[in-house]
Formats: sequence, C-alpha cells, structure tokens
Amino acid sequence: MNGDEAGQKAAKLINDLQDISFVKIALIVLGTWAIIFFVRRTFPRLAQTGPSQVRLYVLGAVPLIRLFLLVGAILWIIPIVFNITFQNFLVIAGAASVAIGFAFKDYVSSLIAGVVAIVEKPYRPGDWVKVGEDYGEVQSVGLRSIRLRTPSDDIVTAPHIRLWKENVVNGNDGARTLMCVAEFWVAPEHDAKALRAALRNVAMTSAYLDFERPVIVILSETPYGTHYRLKAYPFDMRDQFVFVSDLTVRGKAAIASVGASQVVVPAAAERQRRSDT
Repeated sequence: MNGDEAGQKAAKLINDLQDISFVKIALIVLGTWAIIFFVRRTFPRLAQTGPSQVRLYVLGAVPLIRLFLLVGAILWIIPIVFNITFQNFLVIAGAASVAIGFAFKDYVSSLIAGVVAIVEKPYRPGDWVKVGEDYGEVQSVGLRSIRLRTPSDDIVTAPHIRLWKENVVNGNDGARTLMCVAEFWVAPEHDAKALRAALRNVAMTSAYLDFERPVIVILSETPYGTHYRLKAYPFDMRDQFVFVSDLTVRGKAAIASVGASQVVVPAAAERQRRSDT
C-alpha cells in the first residue's frame, strides 16, 4: 500500500458497506434494548417487594444502568460503522457539534442536564420533588426528562432543562420519609400551652407516625390569629396525604376540646404567607 492509498483510507469517514456487519449492529441494538426493558420492568417490582430502606437504592440504579448500557452500545457500534482515525474524529466531532447545536439545542441541553442530574442527584426515583408548580413522586429519571406521579395520579413529564431555570425542591432527598405539616389558625383567646400539648398528642397517637423522628409544634401570632404548625414524619412517605388528613381531622377536634375556635384566614393573606415561606 503506497502513501496515497494509506492517506485515502485514513481520510475515509465510513467503512465500505461490505466491511460493516449489519447483523452485529442489529444484535447490539436488540440486546441493549432487551436488557434495558428487563431492568425497567424488573427493578421497580423488586423495589416494591423489598424493604423500604432498599427501595430507593434499587430504583436509583435504573437510570445509571440505562445510561451505561446506551453509552456502551454506542461505543461498540461506532468502530463498526466509522473508520476511526484522529483526523476523522475531528471531522465527525466538528460536524456533529454544529448540527446538534443548531437543530437540537434545547434537546441537547436537556440531555446534558440529564447527565448532570444523574451525577449530582437533585432527584432520583422514589423522591418527592417540586419542580415549578409540579409536585409528585419521581417515577423514573431518563436522559432527557423525569416522570412525576402527582397526588392526583397524573403523570407529568418534566425535561431536565428546567434544572437551569427553576429551583428543585426535594422533600426527602433519598431518605425513606419526609416532613409533613398540618396547619391551624386559632382565635387568640385560648390556652396556648394546653393546645400545643394537645396537638403534639394528636401526632404521637397517629397510626402513620414514624416514632423515630421528632414531632414539633410551632406557633406564631399573626393579625388573623395564632398560627399553629404541627410537623411530623410518616412511617412511609407514600402515606403523607392520609397522614396530613389524619392530623387535620383530629387536630380540629383537639382545638375544640380545649375550648378554642379556629379562624378563617383571607385567601390573599394565605397566599402571601406561603410565598414568604
């Protein structure tokens, strides 16, 4: 082989069709898809049947395994299709960067944010997060987006690009439980010490309570009355809504039992308070 032929072979980007094993490529694609399908189907079921402490780790492994499988398959296929040389690598990288940058700017931003999310873990499967106005349990973390199941049992697909624009509030951050808050507004004329003890007893006697975590009752005076916040942790964070409902129902009864009465807070004042906190 003379120098000109060697130079032409080095400059050729794509291998000759007879040198490309399409059967091998198909087997790689099908094998990768089958393994990913198996992992996505099997791991959530294992997580549901296993201990709650292990559940989050098993769910969190799914996006990492999928990422490694996809990257491995791509790296396996590239040498089969392309003639990899340093010169060709620069050509392919430059052309791909320009094309991707113009045609798929937002999509690529979401993919990059997805890789950042997998590494930094601002959320992971099993976490309860709020992204903008969307709140729910993270069902899966893909390369482009996450899927949230809301309290209304809706599925929200949120692209990772929102990481660049919005705060992400994580209620449990990988822990098996999260704080729940039941709020009450009470007219000022009452025995605050007795009511505070009664509200704490409401949480301590709840069937959903995680007894290993603290129960706190804090109060503050406002122009509309005394504001009580009963903070506690459910044993299973999936019970957070029935837990808050239980605290609210029995908390109202506790307020009446000490001779106090609740007050209605104007909607505008309540919205302002929530924005301040």
